[in-house]
Amino acid sequence: MKNRFWKCASVVLAAALAVPAPSWALGYTQTKYPIVLVHGLLGFDNIGPVEYFYGIPSSLRSGGATVYTTSVSAANSTEVRGEQLLFQVKQIIAATRLEKVNLIGHSHGGPTSRYVASVRPDLIASVSSVAGVNKGSKVADIALGLVPGVTSTLANAVASLLSFLSGSGGLPQNGRAALTSLSTAGTAAFNARHPAGLPTTACGEGAYVVNGVHYFSWSGGKSWTNALDALDPIFLLTGAAIGEKNDGLVASCKSHLGRTIRDDYGMNHADEVNQLIGIVNLFETSPVTVFRQQANRLQALGL
Repeated sequence: MKNRFWKCASVVLAAALAVPAPSWALGYTQTKYPIVLVHGLLGFDNIGPVEYFYGIPSSLRSGGATVYTTSVSAANSTEVRGEQLLFQVKQIIAATRLEKVNLIGHSHGGPTSRYVASVRPDLIASVSSVAGVNKGSKVADIALGLVPGVTSTLANAVASLLSFLSGSGGLPQNGRAALTSLSTAGTAAFNARHPAGLPTTACGEGAYVVNGVHYFSWSGGKSWTNALDALDPIFLLTGAAIGEKNDGLVASCKSHLGRTIRDDYGMNHADEVNQLIGIVNLFETSPVTVFRQQANRLQALGL
């Protein structure tokens, strides 16, 4: 009888250990390498109490992750932003005495992260692209075609203001370079130089691992998600111009990179990073949860 009891107890224990830990479990987001968050166009680290990745860093840290939020030019070319990010990655590696980091980039932060992984794969454990502009944005194409100079001048002004408010006023801003990098033609040129993780089919997946770097992506597929969000009408307008499933700024299929987790979350381009200040789709998984799940996915891979 006693032997039978211990056999049953062993089976129950083994089954319990085989079940994935719940998202609230201690250590759920604790990765081997630091998580480094990279903002997109007209982005910032924080302005007062408002974070670009709203509530995400603290939630990741609560589960054991070491998290850094970087600040690069709000508007500039992918290469310029990439070099700025690379400099900060080296600083983080020096501070933590760990040889690599996990990059998670939103929007323009996707190709910005890809640039660093391309030129210094030895420093990068993974790149996770959140609604990354990996094959261009029709919205950028349209913006470049508007009254010459007006759109880029406006982008410069907004970027400079955001950088000043976030304490990063010394970073160079170049609205036209940013829009060119995000355009279909500009992205195609960038991809020819930095192709790692890109799908070879229209809406497929790319290589999961290239030069030791793991590639992931996810994105939303709705432009209007919450009537209380002041940004939703903008995304409804810009999303209508894209002509295929999108999050208001980036076509879902064109955001794919490496292993595609999902491209149809009920989120728009701001919801994906829990903006505007957490006003997101009430009937979809919380963006914070999605980031926590990705951290746990990295943990499972030993990253």
